[in-house]
Amino acid sequence: MFGTSGIRGTVGEEVTADLALAVGRAVASDGYETVVLGRDVRESGVLLADAVAAGLRECGADVIEVGVAATPTVARAIDHLDADAGIVVTASHNPETDNGLKLWTPSGKAFGPDQRDEIERRILESDYDLAAWDELGTRRQYEDATELHAAQLELAVSIEGTPHVIVDIGNGAGGITASVLDDLGCIVETLNGQPDGSFPGRPSEPNAETLESLAAMVEHTGADLGIGHDGDADRMMAIDETGTFVPKDALLALFARKAASDGERVAAPVDTSLAVDDALAAVGASVTRTQVGDVYVAERATEGDVTFGGEPSGAWIWPAETLCPDGPLAACKLVEFVDTVGPLSKLAGEIEQYPIRRTSIEVAEKEAVMAAVQERVTEAYDDVDTLDGVRVETDEGWFLLRASGTEPLVRVTAEARSAAAAERVFDEAQALVEGAIDGVEVVDQ
Repeated sequence: MFGTSGIRGTVGEEVTADLALAVGRAVASDGYETVVLGRDVRESGVLLADAVAAGLRECGADVIEVGVAATPTVARAIDHLDADAGIVVTASHNPETDNGLKLWTPSGKAFGPDQRDEIERRILESDYDLAAWDELGTRRQYEDATELHAAQLELAVSIEGTPHVIVDIGNGAGGITASVLDDLGCIVETLNGQPDGSFPGRPSEPNAETLESLAAMVEHTGADLGIGHDGDADRMMAIDETGTFVPKDALLALFARKAASDGERVAAPVDTSLAVDDALAAVGASVTRTQVGDVYVAERATEGDVTFGGEPSGAWIWPAETLCPDGPLAACKLVEFVDTVGPLSKLAGEIEQYPIRRTSIEVAEKEAVMAAVQERVTEAYDDVDTLDGVRVETDEGWFLLRASGTEPLVRVTAEARSAAAAERVFDEAQALVEGAIDGVEVVDQ
């Protein structure tokens, strides 16, 4: 039911009002007495939020509704409102056909595996504590969540100049970024600024392909940088002043190197590039690797010497500010960095880019194949990490073999510091999976 970032699926199929009602009931029944509720701009979010609120109230929880807001806006409001949890109705960067639910704690961290498992158990077993007629929860509006978030962002950065920034909101809920940068004295223009859950301007996920219009606009106008958000603004990607998309790992390395100093660590998932390791080594810091998913990055970021956490997907976490991925905060931090240090193209150019190879191999028995892969790898290699899939450090680079969470696929990723070495490591990794598949098929026969 839960993926690495909550519940997501097609509206009317996997995601229904029945499911939203059940999630509300389960959260309230699990002891969360006051819950902040928000949603992104998708039209289906209206009825799904109503269903969540009904489920919460039916089991005695009080609902504080903030309406349409960025996911980090909702997550940050939980502690301020002295609530026990937050629920955002959103499918994040998924297409317009989808919706979903993300669950948050007062620290800003998403519900962890144990919390998610308990909510799922209650739903599957219909284990709800329905309240008596005179003990139903209340529902009230809170109008100032975005203003609260904006004030926090303005305190987190100091921008002395007047950088020219173009913000591609992607028709989503991330308009707060443009507003805050404007208040901070930047010259701000927006692209796809009209909230529209059908995402007519571009697909919701911000990447090199979907941000082509932003890149062209930055280059044409001579802006200092461009910012791109997904539908709920928990993600942020960037375009430099030449109109070039900043590689995801380079952006992670830039944020990490600026946040960490000698002896400190940065949390990042197992599929993070060597470029981040090298950037941090230059300042005496290091990477601590986590499972894929911002909840795991956030959990590691609670450790005292971890000063930053990030995923190449565009989720950035500054634990001193909040444990939720905060796209508007990342945007403000990046603008501050450019304003203070210099052109984004120069900053990104300082980060080494290494060749990386990826593929997905279709398998009939995903779990059996991964078990066979792990057995083969642990016999053949010394430096093996099984935190999330199987990650192996070799003399030339590293490879990661990881089962897809939603499809019958094993994903293969390999990276090295030269193209020839990357090809060798990739071929080595792919052969391990193919050999495991053959072994599983023989056993099955």
